[in-house]
Amino acid sequence: MNFEQAMRVAASGMSAQRLRLNLLSANLANADTTRTESGGPYRRKDPVFRAESFADVFEEAINDSERENVRGVQVERVLDSDRFREVYDPQHPDADAEGYVTMPDVNVIEEMTDLLQSTRTYEANVQAVKALKAMAREALNITGGG
Repeated sequence: MNFEQAMRVAASGMSAQRLRLNLLSANLANADTTRTESGGPYRRKDPVFRAESFADVFEEAINDSERENVRGVQVERVLDSDRFREVYDPQHPDADAEGYVTMPDVNVIEEMTDLLQSTRTYEANVQAVKALKAMAREALNITGGG
């Protein structure tokens, strides 16, 4: 794997985690949203990531001399949850005849935990980019290019 490919892999990880952070933030912001533009309560959003297995990358590398198929993390799709929770609140404007309100299935503790994990993963990719830059800088110094 060359410098550019390694940088692309790290950048794809950063991009995927940035999307995940945005979705987690939206989930937290809408944890109590009972009415959306599309009707009904907010649907919790979850990204689905896809990565090539190491065997696939190795096989493609053998078949492709430039190894341009190393992609890193791909966001395959964003899933909208079909799960909701019922909360008894007869005073709520969206309460049904029995006084229950359909709320998004957003657990604030889980979302915050995922937010921390996603932040750390993003930071790890930032560190990988910094390490790649340092290696490239040192390589230039060794060859006399810097």
